[in-house]
Amino acid sequence: MSGGVDSSVAAALLKNKGYDVTGVFMRSWSSELTALNVAGDIQCPWQKDREDAMRVATKIGIPLLTWDFSKEYKKEVADYMIREYKAGRTPNPDVMCNREIKFGLFLKKALKEGADLMATGHYVRLKRTSRKLKVCKVKSQKLYELDELYKLYTARDGAKDQSYFLWTLTQEQLKYCLFPIGNYTKPEVRKMAKKFGLSTHSKKDSQGVCFIGALDMKEFLKHYIKPEKGKILDLDGNLIGSHDGVFYYTIGQRHGLDIKNGKGPYYVVRKDVKRNVIYVGSNKDLLSPKMKLIGINWINSPVDKRLAKSFIHRLDVRVRYRAPLSKAVINNNGEVIFKKPEIAITPGQSAVLYKGEEMLGGGIIR
Repeated sequence: MSGGVDSSVAAALLKNKGYDVTGVFMRSWSSELTALNVAGDIQCPWQKDREDAMRVATKIGIPLLTWDFSKEYKKEVADYMIREYKAGRTPNPDVMCNREIKFGLFLKKALKEGADLMATGHYVRLKRTSRKLKVCKVKSQKLYELDELYKLYTARDGAKDQSYFLWTLTQEQLKYCLFPIGNYTKPEVRKMAKKFGLSTHSKKDSQGVCFIGALDMKEFLKHYIKPEKGKILDLDGNLIGSHDGVFYYTIGQRHGLDIKNGKGPYYVVRKDVKRNVIYVGSNKDLLSPKMKLIGINWINSPVDKRLAKSFIHRLDVRVRYRAPLSKAVINNNGEVIFKKPEIAITPGQSAVLYKGEEMLGGGIIR
């Protein structure tokens, strides 16, 4: 329970259905920088969120525990994020937070403490089906057994769908998961929160980095990556401006560029980390016919692992959160070829794979 309206309603719905619910607030890492981002309030954001979670837990009549994952969050999410920016890439910390913290350490501890299931306030739908697995062949007769198969689908509320952030999940994790609000829209969730008498019914949606909150990323990174003046070149190699560190900029970025030649608009098209050079161009210069993925995870892997070594999938790809889906083909080496060129392919970001409403998995763009 994060202290937001979504997890509040998720807990209330489960309690009303007869589940024995225990709420858990996770304290994650925060630096002095995050406290400064809360306008006019020197209190750390997590303290206020915990108070909101406590009010909700009291209202619906469930216990609320607080688990401290601040050290683990710093190591697995914050340090990862800083490390990726230093390498010139643009990471997605929310994906890493889900993989390492929420559905990693948190789930393991919950099961160890005696929980049967873990529920979150994610806008996503989980469906359980069965598939027949060939076990063996006895006297020309094929023997099968049924195996549980878990599939993730986009939320009913397309504007709030969070399947993009969950592509790293596995069958072993999903069999313990519940997503109570995936079949509701955000207005319906707020309406239920008000009906339940929850103080979070009108609380604004959280923004920014997972569990850290609103953050000026450039100012944040300057405390960990030393500024270094560099050149901004156009694609013909002409010097047209300067910047204070290639690490602070991302592919497709338009604002924050110190260019005064009166032309443009310009977008970051390419970065040379070793030379600390940013190349800029027009919107059309951001188009790419293909990309490469690493660390691919298929939520429903082929039963026969040999089949996974040679395949070509035709599917839909989302190259960044809220980006429209693009038709593409992906082959066994992680190469993705788009039916139409895609804009602003950004190394370090997640590319998530879909077939209709089902989210199949994803990978990291390189």
